Amino acid sequence: VQLQASGGGLVQAGGSLRLSCAASGRTSSSGPMGWFRQAPGKEREFVSVIDWWSGNTLYADSVKGRFTMSRDKAKNTVNLEMNSLKPEDTAVYYCASRNRRVNTSSMNRAELYDSWGQGTLVTVSS
Repeated sequence: VQLQASGGGLVQAGGSLRLSCAASGRTSSSGPMGWFRQAPGKEREFVSVIDWWSGNTLYADSVKGRFTMSRDKAKNTVNLEMNSLKPEDTAVYYCASRNRRVNTSSMNRAELYDSWGQGTLVTVSS
């Protein structure tokens, strides 16, 4: 599976950005896709994930109510709408894909994902 993320950039606090991730090579048995981020000097952390078949989503508490993840099954693409951005959202955002389905409660575990995109930088200025 290959993933191509896009949509990062520089935005002022309170602004919005939309990230997209196009996947190639996923199959009919593929599992969830997720977004993770890594800020300078910090460990990678979970942002959001979507169950490919049900459309159910899971969000980190820090982005809940501000970020919305969606998927376009026909285009094999996931999107992340980010609103009310804060300086602490500044990070490199990575999309990830898992080859097999997994329990909803485990979808936020980075170590369960098989493929990762190249990352896209989001910078939020204060």
